[in-house]
Amino acid sequence: MSKKNAEDKSNQTNPELEQLQQQIAELTEALQRERADTMNIRRQHESQIAALKTMVKVNMVRDLLPVIDNLERALKHVPEELVANDYVKGVQSVVKQFEKTLSDLGVEKIKTLGEVFDPKYHEAISMEDGDGAIEVVSEELQAGYKVNDDIIRHAMVRVRMDKEK
Repeated sequence: MSKKNAEDKSNQTNPELEQLQQQIAELTEALQRERADTMNIRRQHESQIAALKTMVKVNMVRDLLPVIDNLERALKHVPEELVANDYVKGVQSVVKQFEKTLSDLGVEKIKTLGEVFDPKYHEAISMEDGDGAIEVVSEELQAGYKVNDDIIRHAMVRVRMDKEK
């Protein structure tokens, strides 16, 4: 093949080569976008699964709270002569086991007594007069619970006006 024929041939393949390189670049870019989309979908899916797990946990705990409340109420009204009774101690152990299980699930009791009233966590049932300007929780009527910042149930409290926390 002559030198001129080789040059003509390379000029002909050059546009083909450029076209193929452009196709490769476009396909590479499309592949990178697809990979990024796949990673975003995976992250979104994992986030949705975590949110669903939290929602199921919250609903399960919400259903169990009346049981815990009733056990705690029963323990508050134990007659003085039965405080040392094995049956009462058994109920106390069940309540402690409930509390530990809730803690293991990431459920926390909302702090109440002596805390500044916060409507995000507390539900005021009554207000006592006081000599201050700060609303402080003076009594817990029903415990409140949360998982992270998700409120399962607000704490029902009595509030009094106080000078300081």
